Amino acid sequence: MPEQNCAVVLAGGEGKRMKWDRPKSLSPVLFKPMLQWVLDAVRRALIPEVCVVTGFQHEKLEEYLSQNDPGAVPVFQPERKGTGHAVMMAAGFLRSRAPRGNVLVLNGDAPFLDGATIQNALRCHCKEGNAVTVVSAVLDNPGGYGRIIRGASGGLKAIVEQKDASVREKTVKEVNSGAFWFRTEDLLEALPLIRNENSQGEYYLTDAVQILIGQGRGAGAYPAETPGVVLGANDCLQLHELNTVARKAVLSALMSAGVDIPCTDGVVIGPDVTVGRSCTILPGTILRGKTVIGDGCILGPGTVLEDCTVGGGAVLDSVRGKKCTIEPGRAVRPFTVLG
Repeated sequence: MPEQNCAVVLAGGEGKRMKWDRPKSLSPVLFKPMLQWVLDAVRRALIPEVCVVTGFQHEKLEEYLSQNDPGAVPVFQPERKGTGHAVMMAAGFLRSRAPRGNVLVLNGDAPFLDGATIQNALRCHCKEGNAVTVVSAVLDNPGGYGRIIRGASGGLKAIVEQKDASVREKTVKEVNSGAFWFRTEDLLEALPLIRNENSQGEYYLTDAVQILIGQGRGAGAYPAETPGVVLGANDCLQLHELNTVARKAVLSALMSAGVDIPCTDGVVIGPDVTVGRSCTILPGTILRGKTVIGDGCILGPGTVLEDCTVGGGAVLDSVRGKKCTIEPGRAVRPFTVLG
């Protein structure tokens, strides 16, 4: 992968409908902020330089980054004037970090865009020599999303929002995920040309895409293998839906790997938890953080662990533990609190 690549994560949103006193991107999915899901995906895609555009309660985001990803560079957007304006705030970062490379622009509240999709989209972007490549997804019900309109040759012709789409365009099932690979120099040339002549008075990043298309520069769309890359949350109900999707994916992966979960009632396991083979996880068990479970353990019912290491063959029935180590083969007395 080329060395001069970077990412700009848009995380300035307030999320008023969440009705919480924190930036929207810090809302948790399986105990992990959506922003961290995004940052982890970017790191897995081997993108060395990351900028996070902050806005609402930027101090909380800056504090979070300093503690959890100090390599990420925060840039403050004092007025939220749209996605294009947010990227404008990062122009200095782009000029200094990847002026001749490529930049991934993505949303800090879309937790299911994975590192493999990011890498595959970049390969497509570079192979086709595009100025911009949007990550897309194909949905059975595309209502509400911007449609990907392709030209006769298969390249990207336009991104048309639902409210502006014709009857024919509304039948298109390929939609914009909100994640884009740009050739950095092309994006920097397009940003000053974006206008805010719309009802919201905002600068939209999709207008930069249309500007590049209008200039005859290469534009494409890379369809992700899974439609979940478009999922986000604007309120707590949608956040619950994200948690449901993520929880099912984690439990399914563990069971496929040989973990016995005879009844999933109340079982919640975070995305960074590691569980060994031949383990049994009983109802009401919650595993958080970077907990590591050895082979052949029996957990539950009602066991809750956070950032713990459990040796192989341990038995934990109704145990609470935080930042502790449990020896292999140990049978912990029920209702014990460790850590």
